[in-house]
Amino acid sequence: MTNPPPPTPPQGEGEKTEMHKILVIQTASIGDVILATPVIEKLHRFYPEARIDFLLKKGCEGLFKGHPFLNEVIAWDKKKKFSSFLPLLSEIRKKKYDVVVDIQRFALTGLLTAFSGSKSTIGFDKNPLSRFFSKKIGHEIREGIHEVNRNLSLIRDLTDDSFEKPQIYPTSGDVQKISMYKSGVYCTIAPASLWFTKQYPLDKWIEFIKHIPPETIIYFLGSDTDADLCEEILRSSGHSKSVNLAGKLTFLESAALMKDAGMNFTNDSAPMHLASAVNAPVTVIYCSTVPGFGFGPLSDSSYIIEVREFLYCRPCGLHGFKQCPEKHFRCATTISVEQLIEKLP
Repeated sequence: MTNPPPPTPPQGEGEKTEMHKILVIQTASIGDVILATPVIEKLHRFYPEARIDFLLKKGCEGLFKGHPFLNEVIAWDKKKKFSSFLPLLSEIRKKKYDVVVDIQRFALTGLLTAFSGSKSTIGFDKNPLSRFFSKKIGHEIREGIHEVNRNLSLIRDLTDDSFEKPQIYPTSGDVQKISMYKSGVYCTIAPASLWFTKQYPLDKWIEFIKHIPPETIIYFLGSDTDADLCEEILRSSGHSKSVNLAGKLTFLESAALMKDAGMNFTNDSAPMHLASAVNAPVTVIYCSTVPGFGFGPLSDSSYIIEVREFLYCRPCGLHGFKQCPEKHFRCATTISVEQLIEKLP
């Protein structure tokens, strides 16, 4: 049985854009990079022979190890973003991309895009340099529009209007490494967040875990900076089958573990997007933020946990804060653990 032919690229007005080499830029956090993966998927589907490169922030490149549709992953050390900017721009110009798609909305990536040397440069109108792009697309955060939809709008004229889910590809080595942890019924918990107001409180996590059946294995996930928090929750909850894996697994290994979990519990943070990218079941706790911002889970089995009472102050911001602006943090403290218990496998 032969494979169906790739979709026919849309024909725009005037000269057709050559699509031999494409650069996609997203240099924000790991969650934002995951939400950019549908752009890779769709560009490959429409232009299977094109060489697609991806520019991201150094530290996120492990997400694309062995990715089947990427030619090169370029890691930008943003701790040295100004001193490394001109060498990076020179490298981009030498590659002579046919199309540059800038998903980021900040000036430095706008400069890279505008001066990339590509005839076709696409980005959001919120980028300060968008006036110099060959095409700029509106970016609006409102109810009902997911960030994936916004990202895909950048390549609508090159592809079509169809939706594409986030997708990452754990390697066989990743799957083999975490196979030892799949010996019974288990769930994962990623309790940390970069922002205090997006993180379910410590005492709430401890209370919740005390209600998890003793035969259910719990794996704590996160970065190495989350290890102490996970250890404190593990120790205080007293759950005998808890294992702290924070800082011990790569992004892809974590995703491979999440894929077969009975449930994955996260905040509104990067682990939620890891779960979505392997279509793993996920329960997401929203404290100060709301799913309506467009950054919600996309797994087939997804559940939202949030405060049930009306709070005049919620949401208080798009990304969260280091402390509750109103000093009470009721958007988190009034979420009952029973709401989480209902989602246990």
